[in-house]
Amino acid sequence: MMKRVFAALLAAVLAASAFAQALTEGEVRKVDKAAGKITLKHGEIKNLDMPPMTMVFGVKDKALLDKVRKGDRIKFAADKNAAGEMIVTAVEAQAKK
Repeated sequence: MMKRVFAALLAAVLAASAFAQALTEGEVRKVDKAAGKITLKHGEIKNLDMPPMTMVFGVKDKALLDKVRKGDRIKFAADKNAAGEMIVTAVEAQAKK
């Protein structure tokens, strides 16, 4: 029983850590669905030690690109994939002002 409790706890911690990254504010500059890329003007990405800039990211899942269009203000999470490339892993729309 302890093994099951430990396994469940470990799974919960790992799942939470995937969402624990602080979201970064950004503006969508371009969406390239065919290439699976998005160009973002963004603030500091702390987990990647990256200053604010505009750059092109790949996406973890191309379905993320269906959520955004040029000009949208978003919050997003980014990380490095196994190949060391910067990718967007999550996207949230920001409320319109």
